[in-house]
Amino acid sequence: MNQFNTKAGVQARGAMLLKASVAAALAVAGVGAAHAADDDALTWKGITLYGIVDIGLQYQTHGAPINDYFPAGSADIVQKNSNKSTFGATPSNMAQSRVGLQGKESLGVGDWSAVFKLETFFNPQSGNISDGLKSVAQNNGRALNAQTTNIDTSVAGQAFQQAFAGFSSPTFGTITFGRQNTLLADGVAKYDPNYASQAFSVIGLSGFTAGAGDTQNRRLDSSLKYTLNVQNFHGGLQYKFNGANGGAKSTVFEAQLGGEYLGFSADAYYVNAHDAIGIGPLSAQQVAQLPTLGYSVNNSLSGTISDNTSYSVMASYKFQYPVKLFAGYENIKFKNPATPLPAGTDDIGGYVLAFVSNTAFPNPKTVAVYWAGARYTVIPNLDLVGAYYGYHQDAFASGALAGCSSNVSGACSGTLDGISFDADYYMTKRFDVYAGIMYTGVKNGLANGYLHTTDMNPTIGVRYKF
Repeated sequence: MNQFNTKAGVQARGAMLLKASVAAALAVAGVGAAHAADDDALTWKGITLYGIVDIGLQYQTHGAPINDYFPAGSADIVQKNSNKSTFGATPSNMAQSRVGLQGKESLGVGDWSAVFKLETFFNPQSGNISDGLKSVAQNNGRALNAQTTNIDTSVAGQAFQQAFAGFSSPTFGTITFGRQNTLLADGVAKYDPNYASQAFSVIGLSGFTAGAGDTQNRRLDSSLKYTLNVQNFHGGLQYKFNGANGGAKSTVFEAQLGGEYLGFSADAYYVNAHDAIGIGPLSAQQVAQLPTLGYSVNNSLSGTISDNTSYSVMASYKFQYPVKLFAGYENIKFKNPATPLPAGTDDIGGYVLAFVSNTAFPNPKTVAVYWAGARYTVIPNLDLVGAYYGYHQDAFASGALAGCSSNVSGACSGTLDGISFDADYYMTKRFDVYAGIMYTGVKNGLANGYLHTTDMNPTIGVRYKF
C-alpha cells in the first residue's frame, strides 16, 4: 500500500490510465450518433470506460489529520493515534473513487467470451493515486500524537488495483488471472448493509474482515479465481501463487458456496492464508537503525507475520416491501507462521519490511467479527441505512497475563463496537448526495495504547458514477 525509484513510475502509469480513459471517452463520443439511444455505458468495440468520483466533508471527534494518500483520507473509525477533533474534505466516503476499463469479446465458441479489467484508485481531494502504505511510511518515527492518518491496506500506490484477464461463460462460470478482489471481499461488499462504504461501515473502511485478518489480502496479486452463478447457486475458488519455489509460503486459498431462494441469499466462505502481513510505522528507535541496515525511511515498514484461517457466513433477505436485511459472522484465527519471513522482505507497492515479527502469537489469537443492519428504500430515490458492527478478540496472552481482559496488553480480550446511520439520495441516475454518522468505540485489549477510545464522524458528500 527503492520508493523514489519506483513510485514515480507507478504514478506515471496511473496518469497514463487517466489519459487513456479520457481518450476512450472521446472515442465513444465520436461514435455517439450510432449509440444515441443508449447512454447507459461508455462502451466502444466491447471496451467500457467506467468510474466513480466521491468526495465530501467530515468532522471527527477523535481523529488524526487527514492524509492525502490513504484511500479514505481519514481513519473513520477510532485508531491508536486518534488524538483530537479533525475537519476537512475526505475522499471516497460512500464508495472508492476509481477509474477503469473493462472489456468483453465473444470468442465464437459456445457462450464463451474473453474478459479483462483494469482499475485505478485515486483521491479526488488531492489528485494523488491512492497509496495507504505511503501514509504509513510517512509516519515512521513519529509519536502517536504527532501522526497523520495511516492504516494498513492493500492499496499501495499500484497503477492498477485490479488488473486481470480471463474467460467467462454464463453456463460454465468465469475464470480470471491477475490482481483481483478476493471472494471474501466480494462477499463483504454484497452482504454489508452499507455495501463496504468507508465512512459508514467498519468492515468497509477496514480490510481486516475482507482480508481474513490482514487487509493486504483484500486483493491478491498473481491469483487465479473461478466463480460460478447458475440459477439459484453460486460458488467460487481462488488461489494466490507465491511466485517463488513452491510450497505454502505466501499463498492464499479461498472457497465460497451459497445460494438464493425467494428473496433470501446466503454464502459461506473459507480462507487459508500463509505469511499474511500486517504492517505499521517504524518507531523512532527503528528509524535510527535504518542507515546501518541500508534501508530508506521513505519505503520501510514494520511487519507482523501470521498464518490465518477464516470461516464466515453471510446472508441477506429482501422483503416484498422496500426493506432489505443483512447479517454476517466471521471467525479468524491467527498463528505464528510455519515459514517465517526475514527482515528485508519485499511488500506490495515496492515497500520493504525492514523489521518483522514472526512470534507475535505465543498462543493462537481468535477474533470474531459480526454485523447486522437494514436498508430501507423510503422512496425510489432515497435509501436509509442503519447498521451495527462488532469485533470480539479472545485473550491470547501467556504467563501472568493469561486470560486477561483489560487494556494492559493488546493480547488481552477486547471488543470494538460500531453503529452507523446514513441516508443516500439519488438526484439523477448517476449523481447522488449522502449524509450520515458512525460511532466506534474500543475496550480492554483492543484499546491498548489508544490515546482516545471513541470516535464519531458526521459526514456529508456527493458521488458521481459513470
